[in-house]
Amino acid sequence: MIRCMDKLLMIGTIAWLGALMGSFAGAQVWRLRAHQLVEDKAHGETISQQELQRLRPLTRRPISKDRSRCLHCHHILAWYDLVPIVSWLSLGGRCRYCRAPIGSAEILLEVGLAVTFTVSYLFWPYGTDTSFGVISLGLWLVACVVMAVLFMYDAKWFLLPFSVNILLIAVAVVYSTYRAIALGISPELLISLVIALALMAGLYFLFSLFGWVGLGDSILGIGLALFVGKGELAFLALFVANLLGCFMLIPLAAGGKLHRHAHIPFGPFLILGTSIALLWGDALIRTVFSWTDTLLNTLMI
Repeated sequence: MIRCMDKLLMIGTIAWLGALMGSFAGAQVWRLRAHQLVEDKAHGETISQQELQRLRPLTRRPISKDRSRCLHCHHILAWYDLVPIVSWLSLGGRCRYCRAPIGSAEILLEVGLAVTFTVSYLFWPYGTDTSFGVISLGLWLVACVVMAVLFMYDAKWFLLPFSVNILLIAVAVVYSTYRAIALGISPELLISLVIALALMAGLYFLFSLFGWVGLGDSILGIGLALFVGKGELAFLALFVANLLGCFMLIPLAAGGKLHRHAHIPFGPFLILGTSIALLWGDALIRTVFSWTDTLLNTLMI
């Protein structure tokens, strides 16, 4: 009974930490967008002046000194306006002071990371009863926050910010290096890692040359490949990503809501595919091979 309560307490703590990080990620998405608009304007690109005027205050203060404020009326938010999930729901998704809609991105990030943190903790393939399992999980959760920023930014503006992609690669390098030191690395595993990089980064780099995807997807693939670490998991991640993309795009195309030259953010699908492959990939592959062996044995009888 005590052990069960401890488990539930840990799950609640992990979920609450995820929601807090979701709130943090949401704030960073808007700060990145504000700086992106300023840079685009400086380079003479066409931007929304209304959007720039609304977000410009986010560029005037460093993060360490900035206070969270409404993006519409710029009123500084109190602590009770910033309680993850609870504040959004209690206010009906609107600012307490000007009643302008806050938007759905914030609540989606908070709930999404709360679920992601919890699921990662429950299904972490290395367990959490060793120092390696705990540290590797911690690095993965840090990466989840970075990927949440990339996920939302690409979904909203069809762009994967270079600086955030580089941050993900840095975390992935630490994770991959630590895993190699803790578990050891053989020539076979090194070759498998190279195959993963070739699939998730090299393949999408070739696609970017034809304009089928953005270069950001290839850079994202570097960080994701370092996390999965194996060629077979990288292949599974790409398969799942494309499968999820089909599930979303085919109904849109059938309904006439998707034109030929529409922009499709593929980064979110890559992130989802990688998460599934990392958490459940080995089990899925074993299951598929088991089914295949059973089918072959049945046919040969």
